[in-house]
Amino acid sequence: MRDFSEDIDAVRARLAAAEQYLRAEELRARRPQLETEASRPDLWDDPDTARRVTGELSELIDDLELVDRLGGQVDDVDTLAQMAREEKDESLEPEIEEGLAELARTFDELELRALFQGEYDERDAVVEVHSGAGGTDSQDWAEILARMYQRWAEQKGYKVEMEEAQAGQEAGINSATFIVQGRHAYGWLQGEGGVHRLIRISPFDSQARRHTAFASVTVVPALAEDDDDIEIEDKDIRVDTYRSSGAGGQHVNKTDSAVRITHLPTGIVTSCQNQRSQHQNRDKAMQILKARLADLRRREHEEHLSELAGDQRSAEWANQIRSYFMHPEQRVKDHRSNHEVGNIGAVLDGEVGPFMEAYLRWSRAAADAG
Repeated sequence: MRDFSEDIDAVRARLAAAEQYLRAEELRARRPQLETEASRPDLWDDPDTARRVTGELSELIDDLELVDRLGGQVDDVDTLAQMAREEKDESLEPEIEEGLAELARTFDELELRALFQGEYDERDAVVEVHSGAGGTDSQDWAEILARMYQRWAEQKGYKVEMEEAQAGQEAGINSATFIVQGRHAYGWLQGEGGVHRLIRISPFDSQARRHTAFASVTVVPALAEDDDDIEIEDKDIRVDTYRSSGAGGQHVNKTDSAVRITHLPTGIVTSCQNQRSQHQNRDKAMQILKARLADLRRREHEEHLSELAGDQRSAEWANQIRSYFMHPEQRVKDHRSNHEVGNIGAVLDGEVGPFMEAYLRWSRAAADAG
C-alpha cells in the first residue's frame, strides 16, 4: 500500500501558500464591512460607489469560496488516504492519485495569481496598437496584433470594448485603441507594451520578397471611477472632431462625432469614435488620456527612483520585446524571458498567454534578484 503522507503534506503547504497570496485572512476580516455597505438601502444613490462595493464583494466571495473549496478537497483526499492505509485497501489508490493530480492542476493555475503583485494588476487595461516602420506590411501587422489580443481576451472571458481604429491606406490599421475589461486584465497584459517585429514574405510584394514590419503596443491600467487625482486644464488640450471610419455603430460615417484629444504639454494623443455621440466619445477619450497621464506619472517616478539607486538600464517599454518569424522558419521568441514557441499561427490566433506568463515569471525573478 503506497504511503501518500508526503504528497498530502505538499498540497497542504500549497494550500497555506494560497491563503497567503490570496490574502484570505484579510479578506475574511474585510467581508463583514463590505456586506454592511452592500446592504445599505441608499447604496445605489451613488452608482460609482455601488459598483465598486458590489464588485469588490463579489471578488472577495469568489476568492474565499475557492480557498474553502480547496481546503475541503485536501481534507477529502487526506481522509481517503487514511482510510486506505487503515484498511490496507489498495483499490483506493487510483482515486487518491486522481484527487492529488486534480489539486496539483488547480494549484498550478492558481499560483499564477501570486505573480500579480502590482497596485493596478486587478484593473482593466487600455491597449493601443500603432503601426511602425514597414509601410503597408506594418499596417497589416498592427491589425494582426490587435486581433491577437482581442482573441486572447475573448478566450479568457474578458470583454473587449473597441474605442478607435484608424484604417491603413491600403490594408490593416494605422492605430487602434481598445479596453480589455476583466479581473487582472492589466496584470496579464502589462508585459505586452513595446515594439513587436514581424518577419515574413510580404503578401503586398509582387516579387514575394521577405519584409520586416514593426508595430508598437502600449498598455496602461484603466482608471477606477474614484481616481480623480489627474486634473487636465482646458488650456492644455486641443480637441478635434472628425468623421468616424471603419466599423463602429450607427453614427459611423454619418456625423463628425469622432473625437481626438491632444495633450499639449506631453504630446499624448487619444481618440474615440465608437460611442454613440460626440459627447460620449469626448468623455471616453478624456478617460483614456487620464489613464495615459497617470501611467506617465508612475513611470517618471519609477525612473527617478532608478536614477537615485544608480540603475542605468533603459526603460523596457522602449525596447523591442518580441519577434514573430514566418520565414524562413516558423516561431515566436520573446527577447526578455527567452520563451519561444514554434506554432506562430496559434499565437496569432490568441494563444499568447504563455508569453504573458513567462514575462511575469521573468519579471518576478528579476525583481527578487534585486
